[in-house]
Amino acid sequence: MIGASREALAAGRESLESLTDNTSVDAAKLAEELAAVTALLDREVSLRRVLTDPSRSGQDKAQLVASLLSGQVSGETVDLVSGLVRSRWSGSRDLVDATEELAAYAEIIAAEKAGSLDDVEDELFRFGRVVAGSHELRSALTEPKAGTAEKAALIGKLLGGRANPGTVRLVTSLVTNPRGRSLELGLESYSKLAAARRGRVVALVTTAVPLSDSQKERLAAALSGLYGRQVHLNIDIDPEVRGGVRVQIGDEIIDGTVSSRLEGARQALEG
Repeated sequence: MIGASREALAAGRESLESLTDNTSVDAAKLAEELAAVTALLDREVSLRRVLTDPSRSGQDKAQLVASLLSGQVSGETVDLVSGLVRSRWSGSRDLVDATEELAAYAEIIAAEKAGSLDDVEDELFRFGRVVAGSHELRSALTEPKAGTAEKAALIGKLLGGRANPGTVRLVTSLVTNPRGRSLELGLESYSKLAAARRGRVVALVTTAVPLSDSQKERLAAALSGLYGRQVHLNIDIDPEVRGGVRVQIGDEIIDGTVSSRLEGARQALEG
């Protein structure tokens, strides 16, 4: 998002955080209702155009939201969406993207309030690794011709009873309504939301063998000192690295693996 849409999303996130600071607000229910609003806006092109029309007053658009949603969702959801449509948007699709992101963020907040956000983060990462390692599974979850009910049932079979309910809901939402995103990018966006909630960054760490707890602590501490923020480690085991550690944070890569040094030596010899 750019310009007005980015500012509108930031305001929406602040409103969501303020709402969920109230212990009486059910963040998981809020996530479910925002997901339903996302589906409505994604389906009704004319509606989202009206709700992002800069020629209409914010109050007029908020009243339209109230007339459509009151009685269908909670008052908190009505208030949150009303606040979104009062803002200016660079494009009508941005409103749908923002509502979808806020739905996922509400799920992240629900997990945090339940004390299970660490589990959700780890489960999302591990699920992404499983999908990346199985072409058959990825195809089953992303095949456009497959029905949403079948995909949801497959997620239930894979994760039900094994993963946090919040993880299951996030993955199910992503798989059944990808909205043009790849499965990998969707899972990555959830990880970034969780990290943002904690004010930290996520590091993808690739090693040949599992790290001990003390090694993880030392590495996390070193990276936190380097980046000036708390760093959460996602560990990926890849025997092909042949020892050492490869760390990726965003677009930046710190490669200290044996395989990279061997490749560097090979290129030097060939040069």
